[in-house]
Amino acid sequence: MAKQRTTAKGDAVNDDVLAFRAAVRDVKPLAHEPNLKQPAKPGPRALRRKAASMHAARDGHAGHGGIDADMPLIDPLSVPPDGAGGGIAGSVTSSTGGDPLTFQRAGVQNQVMRRLRRGLIPIEDELDLHGLTQSVARDLLAQFLNHSRDAGRRCVRIIHGKGYRSGARGPILKIAVDLWLRRHSDVMAFTSARPIDGGTGAVYVLLRA
Repeated sequence: MAKQRTTAKGDAVNDDVLAFRAAVRDVKPLAHEPNLKQPAKPGPRALRRKAASMHAARDGHAGHGGIDADMPLIDPLSVPPDGAGGGIAGSVTSSTGGDPLTFQRAGVQNQVMRRLRRGLIPIEDELDLHGLTQSVARDLLAQFLNHSRDAGRRCVRIIHGKGYRSGARGPILKIAVDLWLRRHSDVMAFTSARPIDGGTGAVYVLLRA
């Protein structure tokens, strides 16, 4: 058993501890060098995409804040039984599942609209909202449009369905998508798709360049 010794302060210390202290007496601690390598900063596009994702997530948990004003939900009881939706925010132009949708913002040339209507502009992505509730469809549409804009996409397809199961009030989701697209600042034009791409149950959407 190691012998105990008493230091100047009166503390009992054994021989092993004294030997260790003597061995490391001349050892100097290494200076701590901070890590100067910083992670690369995300580019503006990545920052916008992250902000859009956070905004969409926040809306989904906080009652939709600003999205309610920009993309309001349609009250099915406010739609006349014949489906005439012209009175909803003054912007819905279609009322039945078989009616085509069309919208052309000022500055979009007629030639571009003809190409869009004929499916001559390549579709770079698509979103299927068919069968979803208005609330879920609106959130997905807003996030999809923001993501498509940040990705530099020019033309996308939105599938909204024809609302044949919506009853006498007509295709509520189709009416809502028509309204939401018209009010979205990044949407320059849209038109119902060709039969091979969904016909009047889908739209080709031209986004701001």
